[in-house]
Amino acid sequence: MATCLLAQTASAAPAAQSDFRARKPEQEVIYFVLPDRFENGDRSNDKGGLKGDKFSTGFDPADKAFYHGGDLKGLMQRLDYIQRLGATAIWVGPIFKNKPVQGPEGNKSAGYHGYWITDFTQVDPHFGTNADFKALVDAAHARGMKVYMDIIANHTADVIQYREGKEGNYAYRSKADYPYSTHGDASGKAINPGFAGDDVATPRNWAKLTDPSFAYTPFVPKAEKNVKVPAWLNDPIYYHNRGDTNWKGESSQYGDFVGLDDLATENPRVVEGMIAIYGDWIDRFGIDGFRIDTARHVNPEFWRAFVPAMLSRARQKGIPNFHIFGEVATGEYDPALLASWTRNAGLPAVLDFAFMHAVIAAVDGKAGTQELARLGEDDALYQGGGQAALQLPTFLGNHDAGRFAYFIRKANAGIAPEDLLARVELGHAMLLTLRGVPTIYYGDEQGFGGEGGDQLSRQDMFPSRTAIYNADSLVGTDDTSAASNFDESHPLYRFIAKLAALRVNTPALTSGTTRLRATSEGPGLFAVSRFDPDTGKEVLLAFNTSAEPITAQVSVETGSLKFKTLAGAGCPSMATAPGSAAVSLPPLGFAVCAADD
Repeated sequence: MATCLLAQTASAAPAAQSDFRARKPEQEVIYFVLPDRFENGDRSNDKGGLKGDKFSTGFDPADKAFYHGGDLKGLMQRLDYIQRLGATAIWVGPIFKNKPVQGPEGNKSAGYHGYWITDFTQVDPHFGTNADFKALVDAAHARGMKVYMDIIANHTADVIQYREGKEGNYAYRSKADYPYSTHGDASGKAINPGFAGDDVATPRNWAKLTDPSFAYTPFVPKAEKNVKVPAWLNDPIYYHNRGDTNWKGESSQYGDFVGLDDLATENPRVVEGMIAIYGDWIDRFGIDGFRIDTARHVNPEFWRAFVPAMLSRARQKGIPNFHIFGEVATGEYDPALLASWTRNAGLPAVLDFAFMHAVIAAVDGKAGTQELARLGEDDALYQGGGQAALQLPTFLGNHDAGRFAYFIRKANAGIAPEDLLARVELGHAMLLTLRGVPTIYYGDEQGFGGEGGDQLSRQDMFPSRTAIYNADSLVGTDDTSAASNFDESHPLYRFIAKLAALRVNTPALTSGTTRLRATSEGPGLFAVSRFDPDTGKEVLLAFNTSAEPITAQVSVETGSLKFKTLAGAGCPSMATAPGSAAVSLPPLGFAVCAADD
């Protein structure tokens, strides 16, 4: 179960391409980073220009729930590191100005993650300035690297309060029990005469909704009366004001997301406003794509207006391959749900949670590879079918669910370090060779694991002062997060870098169709072939998810008679017979085998 040796490949060199904009989304390798936890390039902005204690500034590097000091200058200083890893695009966590601290007494935390926006027009001072972001984008572009922004249209920071109840305990109030036409409940006094309901998406209809007290009585505290930018966002009339979501039914789109002010995205003024906000970021900075947070908590009609507007704005800016992908989070393998948002909402792509669940199930040693085998069939569910599925960002773990190494540890209590490393490598081999757009979560290449999701999966790359992070054993090294973790000799960094280089230089791995060759009901063999979109040449991918060596015959094209090893170990030099080749894989091994003339 030792680290697989990779064949030497040409180094990924996106900067050498004369026009990086010409690359299609599926030709990228994405690196996802939370700026606050990556690198501190300017200590003068650690407190965001604010004074006072942590509950005023949001800064406490010893607390996992507060700002730690990372910023855009630090990210720019590490572009060499990211590019040498093989990434061709950087997905930057939200950088907009946030409410520094929010939450009820005894459960306060900071907006270090970027999802509590107050000002949609400027960079949060904890991260730097708009000029710093422009410098980062320009520096990335000069290298041939793309920059994707993480955006939010579902909600803003928690500013609006309700006169009824207590903060942190606003139960959701439905449209049936609390219609727009009455105050308080269905038997209350009449309000908003003539309003025909939120499914009549005309400015004339929405102009008749003048009283937002149909469920709760919302108000904005005096100190925060004008805190949101653009100014129209300060008016409660543009929000749902129905209390906290319970994640079920109607409340999933109308409820406040953990107390955050939920925008009424059915309102044409909100649609117009969000298009203006994010179109302006394209115009000013020339960014290359959007990851859309909480996309499934917004009505599909909003996205059907927003997405075409953004793609048009990008084309006008000379960005023909603007990549838009939404977050439709799922707790299990559920491609039907994911695909529904490409059909019903018109999202060009969604984060491929099905891929994450399938790889975890295959690699953690507890199940077979049936879900991985289903991916190809289920790709037909997406709008555009298998070709469109090439643009789905694939990943192994993230800042919400948890890291891949955490899932493997969770399924294998007391797992040996070398076994853990081998399984983590196997997962990354799948990520970097199977269909989709491989997305590396920052720190995975340094062996970060953590103890769970959310705050427990958001470790510091620069020397950390957070005790729970520093107590974690990293994969593939004896170092801890108490030290700087930009080690380009780390086995996972080198492994990912070589496979990323192979991917960007092998058209079958970026843009090729996939054909299932072998699967297993328990830990064992999984194999597919991918095909060069221009030449039709086959690349056979074989993975052994078991802890025992495997030798097996695998179907190949009848014209694929000779093979060369591109990565891993176990490729045959010759087909056994036309249409069949023998692969021999070590425990938890893999092979990338190219048909050779």
